[in-house]
Amino acid sequence: MTKELTVQVTGMTCAACATRIEKGLNRMDGVESANVNLAIEKAAVQYDETVLKPLEIEKKIQALGYDVVKEKVDFTIEGMTCASCSARIEKVLGKLDGISNANVNLALEKATVEFNPSEVSVADIIARIEKIGFGAQPVVEGNPVDHREKAIQHQTIKFIAAAILSLPLLWTMVAHFSFTSFLYVPDLLMNPWIQLSLATPVQFIIGWQFYEGAYKSLRNGSANMDVLVAMGTSAAYFYSIYQMLAHPSGHMPHLYFETSAVLITLILLGKLFEARAKGKSSQAIKQLMGMQAKSALVIRDGVEQLVPLEEVRIGDHIRVKPGEKIPVDGEVISGISAVDESMLTGESLPIEKSEGHFVYGATLNKNGSIEMKALKVGHETALAQIIKIVESAQGSKAPIQRLADKISSIFVPVVIGIAVLTFIAWWLIGGEFIQAFEATIAVLVIACPCALGLATPTSIMAGSGRAAQFGILFKGGEHLEQTGFVDTVVVDKTGTVTNGKPVLTDVVMFNGFNENDVLSIVAAAEKQSEHPLAEAIVEGVLQRGIELPTVSSFQALPGLGIEAQVNDREVVVGTRKLLRERQIDINDQIETQMVSFEQHGKTAMLVAINHQLAAIVAVADTVKETSAEAVNRLHALGLKVIMLTGDNERTAQAIAAEVGIDEVIAEVLPEQKALQIENLQQQGRKVAMVGDGINDAPALAVAHIGMAIGTGTDVAMEAADITLIRGDLNSIADAILMSRKTMTNIKQNLFWAFAYNVIGIPIAALGFLAPWVAGAAMAFSSVSVVLNALRLQRVKL
Repeated sequence: MTKELTVQVTGMTCAACATRIEKGLNRMDGVESANVNLAIEKAAVQYDETVLKPLEIEKKIQALGYDVVKEKVDFTIEGMTCASCSARIEKVLGKLDGISNANVNLALEKATVEFNPSEVSVADIIARIEKIGFGAQPVVEGNPVDHREKAIQHQTIKFIAAAILSLPLLWTMVAHFSFTSFLYVPDLLMNPWIQLSLATPVQFIIGWQFYEGAYKSLRNGSANMDVLVAMGTSAAYFYSIYQMLAHPSGHMPHLYFETSAVLITLILLGKLFEARAKGKSSQAIKQLMGMQAKSALVIRDGVEQLVPLEEVRIGDHIRVKPGEKIPVDGEVISGISAVDESMLTGESLPIEKSEGHFVYGATLNKNGSIEMKALKVGHETALAQIIKIVESAQGSKAPIQRLADKISSIFVPVVIGIAVLTFIAWWLIGGEFIQAFEATIAVLVIACPCALGLATPTSIMAGSGRAAQFGILFKGGEHLEQTGFVDTVVVDKTGTVTNGKPVLTDVVMFNGFNENDVLSIVAAAEKQSEHPLAEAIVEGVLQRGIELPTVSSFQALPGLGIEAQVNDREVVVGTRKLLRERQIDINDQIETQMVSFEQHGKTAMLVAINHQLAAIVAVADTVKETSAEAVNRLHALGLKVIMLTGDNERTAQAIAAEVGIDEVIAEVLPEQKALQIENLQQQGRKVAMVGDGINDAPALAVAHIGMAIGTGTDVAMEAADITLIRGDLNSIADAILMSRKTMTNIKQNLFWAFAYNVIGIPIAALGFLAPWVAGAAMAFSSVSVVLNALRLQRVKL
């Protein structure tokens, strides 16, 4: 059975690291596919759980020289009486996916659990412990610090220390230039032993991470950026020591301590900026997580108690006061309020909620107190599912990344080869060791595999994150890439172009009948029916404030209409066929009116009272206010828009004409929708299908890109590549625009990453760059790529 494991990986420095982990994992028996994302430092592995265990995958990553981030949480355990209790808890937790170690201490009544937060949550662990009859509460000791924040803090300290030690060395170097000869340099700083004492801590303590990374890389048969940095700085450092020992008299023609120290300092600064920028690229996830309530007012044993969100259980009764966020998904069991669901649906107006209505976690309760029953908690809530989809998209690879990955895998060996050739060429042509040496170091340190490795994933992260803020959820990087190539958009009618809920639109009276009187009789009769059109008539009449009389008898006539006895009057509501069967005359005027309604996309029903025609009532599934605007936007993007529906041709054409749709394929059975999509694809079209119902799922799966309206069914959303949460057709245009902007951004990143190396390496090889300048350029090339990707977070749609 195939399962997916996502782990946070630390220790990667460039694209070569990510490629090496991928190759190592893909060689494991049982691994079906492995995808490592450098930008978010995550590995997603699909594996056969009958062959492989998650712990073996984690150990493999560690064996390759990297580490897996895990969380460790202490729990207070209640109800243990003997050693068998603690052993049982350990055994049960040990079998839970994502838990690598569980240690239960009977004497302290505590459990320490080490787990992968991508697979299992604190709430899942507590629920598992409670399921076997014990109580569990997490021990809270201050706010946990994100591993990336810790890394940034650590890098900041290292950079500051390196800068303090390197500044005096930089001072001595700058003073050698003719235009800075006026600078005073203390004799002490010119002493080689002082320079050695300043450079050594930078080289081997602060810069040890590069040696460590280089060793791990070479040990596993590949080379990464650390190899280049370690080689370049070590050459400068050890050559300077050689010069010191070769000239004991104190005459020092060439020392390069400042080169090695300043290089490491600048690279650390670049890494620091890069880490901060990458942190910003995951802002969308942080914002989504920040929407969650932190606690809930749970009613247990008749007592209200405030508990952390992680401790809410399915079935709990929760009190939500005005102005508070709804903590989890569930059903209102008492109270009335208006709930702001704009963060989910984009609907600006609050929606009234009362007993029986469903409410979503993280939405805002506006003005009333309600009591709700928790039905979905933890990873099951709508917001958690959205976060999961966004994280999945940010962690996936777009097909365009394959080129960068291929180049990155051979990049470092090629650069080392170029560096060796550079040294040989300078040595043979000029005979000057110093020039050859400096050019070689410059080649080693200007090469930047990181910029290539970050070009695609940072844009995917920023683009998919920004799209999520507009209610567009891409399920993967490949979908984000392919959506921009769509040339034909096929839309379902009901619930997609239209609201999916029919309403009473027209009433035409005949033979002197009173409108309110007829409507009260019709609505009373239709209230007995479960047909959607009947519901629309009843709701429309009640909204007019008309009271309904008593119905003494009722009969539904499938496919025709209804018959009823209301206030001793016989009522017939239905089709032309039904009225003709009852021998009620339908003249040309009435027929013309019926046809007119149908041409405008409305369903017209005839009403007869006591065998005399009384009225025509028309019901229509109204078009969404934004549909026409959205179709215009799609046309402006150069797309053809087709409506695919099971409705009759006349109604479908009327709706299409109203919103400006190019082509209509009507009266299509659900199972035929996928065939229609395939027909369009055979014509060479790149098709996106948009739908919201179960009957749309096959077509969504067959289309190049399937887009599910988020207000629709779970089945449709599962089959789709993109979920449009807001149920607005404008989201189709937004998704296509976001895809095109993201792809443009990726191409810009790849161009500059390639251009930087193609231009920079030859310039360095020709001797036009001092090593420290080359190091600074290398350090900031990655930062420029990440900053360009971050521009996507300011995209306006």
